[in-house]
Order: sequence, then C-alpha cells, then structure tokens
Amino acid sequence: MRTRVFKYSVSMMLLSLFLASNIFAQEQDLSNYRMRFRFKSIKQPDGSRILETSFVATNKKDRKDRVPVYEADINFLNVLGEEKVPLGTSKTSKEGIARITLPEDQYYLKDEEGRITLMALFKGTEELDGEEEEISIKDIHLDLGLIEKDSIKTVQVKAHTLDSLGVQIPVEETDIIISVEGMLSKMIIDEGTIEEGGYEFEMPIGLPGDANGNITVYAIIEDHDDYGDVVQKNTESWGILNEQHKEDENTLWSEAAPVWMYVVLTILLVGIWANFVYTGIHLFKIKKEGEELELKTENE
Repeated sequence: MRTRVFKYSVSMMLLSLFLASNIFAQEQDLSNYRMRFRFKSIKQPDGSRILETSFVATNKKDRKDRVPVYEADINFLNVLGEEKVPLGTSKTSKEGIARITLPEDQYYLKDEEGRITLMALFKGTEELDGEEEEISIKDIHLDLGLIEKDSIKTVQVKAHTLDSLGVQIPVEETDIIISVEGMLSKMIIDEGTIEEGGYEFEMPIGLPGDANGNITVYAIIEDHDDYGDVVQKNTESWGILNEQHKEDENTLWSEAAPVWMYVVLTILLVGIWANFVYTGIHLFKIKKEGEELELKTENE
C-alpha cells in the first residue's frame, strides 16, 4: 500500500484520506467524524429540476470541523416500488456538492397520489460506507404574477398540483417567501401562506431597480415536505430608476465656458499686456536717448 506524508492539519489529512481513488482511510480517523448525506430537489422558474446532494463529514466533538467528501460518485434515480430508473450521475465538488439538472419535460414514475420518489445513492468504497437518501415529492406548479389592481402594484401567487387524472388541486397551507433581486443576494420583502391555491400582497414602493427601472421578484417555497424547494420569478418595471448623474461639461450655453476658450483668452491677454510692456520700455529708452542727445548738443 502506497503511503503519502502530509504536514497539514488534521482536517486536510482527512480530506486527503477521503479521496478513495488515491489513499486508504484509517478506521481510527473516520471514527471521529459523522457522515452527513443530504438530498434535495429544487424546481426552477423554467420548469427544470435540480437534484442536489451535500456529502460532508462533521467532527463529532467540533461541529465547525467540516470536511467535504470530494469526487464521490453520486447516482440519482427515480424509484417506484422495485423499479429504479437512472436519472444521471455526478461527482461531488470540493465543497462536497453533487448535482444534476433535469429538463422540464422529464418523465417521472409516479404513484397513485402523483408523488415522485427520488433517490440519491453513493455505493461506497473500501474506505467509506455506502449512503442513500430518498425524497418523495409532488410536482407543484407555481405561477407568479405582477399586476396592478386599482393602481396598486400587487404580487399574486397561484399554486396547484395535478392528480393522476390531470385535475388541478389547489395548494393549501404552504409557506411562501417573496423576495427581490439585490446586488449581492435576494432581499426578503414578505412571508406568507398559500391558501386555496393563492396568495397576494401589495408591493412596497420605492424599491431600486436596474438601469431600466426593472425589478425581479421571486416566489420561493423552501424545504417543504411535499414539494421540496420551488422557485418562480417575474420581472416588471416597478423599480426606481437608478440613474447616474454626470457632471455637466463646460459648454458655450453653460455657466462655465469651455476650457479652450480660457486658454485662448489667456494667451491673447498675455500677448496684449506683453506688447504694452514692450512698447513702454522702448518709449522710455527713446525719451532717455533724446534727453542725452539734447544735453550733448547744449555742451557743444
């Protein structure tokens, strides 16, 4: 067995040990850590769905000591009874995250209630035990409207699921978060509950928009037992136009003249005064020479 020596911290050593393709882990090292294997589904505004796992080892005594499992093969499947349909495979990143994106028209196996059972599976290695997690969700349809009712800007959310016959069922008792796009992250502006398939509230005024005055609004359902994570968005010109005012340049019609005019005027004035000085000096010399000539004539 090949051995590599690392002069790093314990966390870095464990991270290297988790790279099963290169190094074998020691049981005594892994015994200090608890493996965290988390799986979630995120439905995007365009109808596509992200399946994402987080695979991280957490120190049992120090929770701040977290070591991502790197380059682990994660298999994603759609499960119905004994039937398992592969959806894709992805390796975990340096942050321990593996994800795939399924298109809007992805076909899913569903049970009689319309639930989709999804599985994330890590088969394990000689050093790490296998991990798997299942989630069972309903496919929710979330619509976000930005409308004006009696000149009042209103955010309107509608949500429903479909039964096995394709009949729409209004969503009930589901928490919803409304946020707007910020410079660094989304800013929450309202939190409420969807009832009878809908929720709406009055949009606050005075929110800054982009260069065109547009503002992007998000409706978000987070970590729901039946729907997972769901995101919908819409854009409308409800923001305050964030104009950048430029200082007026000097022009003929502004209070301050163009710079070139100052330069030309200065040169002209300097030239005129230089001519006055030059003429004055020579007149003084002429007068002095005249007086000397007159004095010389008188002496003769």
